[in-house]
Amino acid sequence: MGDWLDLNPDPVHVKREREKARALRNTDWWRAQLQRGVCHYCGVKVGAENLTMDHVIPVARGGKSTRGNCVPCCKDCNSKKKAYTPAEQILDKLFPGETGLPPFPGEEPQS
Repeated sequence: MGDWLDLNPDPVHVKREREKARALRNTDWWRAQLQRGVCHYCGVKVGAENLTMDHVIPVARGGKSTRGNCVPCCKDCNSKKKAYTPAEQILDKLFPGETGLPPFPGEEPQS
């Protein structure tokens, strides 16, 4: 695996941002996001109870727990995304096998 994915994120940063995310989940802003019931990535209406908080730029990759970086996400999209950025996912779909990225979780490697 290349060095594009930091497999050793700063534990202090991760802990701090996870605490901020817990606080953000208790805000009126986040409740309003959930009320729509729509996944930010796939656009499917799954209902508020089936949405999770996703960091667009993952905390493990230096992302922050801010309104601009947190989106409601269905469990399926969140599981597939893991610690990848949306740009990495798009590039890999546009240029399978050419980006140097490892296969995303749940996907078969391109030959």
